[in-house]
Amino acid sequence: MIKECIILAGGLGTRLRSAVPDLPKCMAPVAGRPFVSYVIDHFKKQGVEKFIFSLGYKHEAIEAFLDTAYAGCNKQYVIEKEPLGTGGAIQLACKQATEENVLILNGDTLFSIQLPALTAVHQQNQSHCTLALKPMQRFDRYGVVELKENGAIKSFKEKQFYESGLINGGIYAVQVAALLNEGLPEKFSFEKDYLEKLYTERPMFGVVQDEYFIDIGIPEDFEKANRDLAGMAG
Repeated sequence: MIKECIILAGGLGTRLRSAVPDLPKCMAPVAGRPFVSYVIDHFKKQGVEKFIFSLGYKHEAIEAFLDTAYAGCNKQYVIEKEPLGTGGAIQLACKQATEENVLILNGDTLFSIQLPALTAVHQQNQSHCTLALKPMQRFDRYGVVELKENGAIKSFKEKQFYESGLINGGIYAVQVAALLNEGLPEKFSFEKDYLEKLYTERPMFGVVQDEYFIDIGIPEDFEKANRDLAGMAG
């Protein structure tokens, strides 16, 4: 099982400003507590024992919350001095990882995956990167990922309107040494410059998980999360 996890929580949250001024996106209050706490709690239940938080914008607010609410949790902070893109942030945090494989999550997205299933596919295939994919109907906010019969990634398709498809849920199992040995630049996009450029040359797989998914990146979904998660706030 993967027991170490990187949570990306350095985003500015510009599209959420109307609903949540002056806070990093992952700290947006949802049903009475910061959204990131739902993410942490789910993955603690899934067996994650150590959390590495990749922080940037207003990192002090996140650290203050975590140091109080998760005082006993095994955690560390990696601070970006300037925005490095998703890839740069993951790469920097991976340098602090102590396990062979780590789980990558977004602090502003809750995708309640079953980690054993993702871990199994990742390890059986000696995959460099394994994506958790969410089936969706009638959407245009996300691109689509297609899989081969053996679960390897077949293609990435651009954002447009789709009647149905598998979206990248923003959760990755990553082989740390494989990523760090790619010689990628300090700043890069994980999606564009790593996944989409290298999936035909590296072992990369997908696991379909039709579990609860919410990304609070836009006000409508932030409001939906407040409704959905109210029952989980206890």
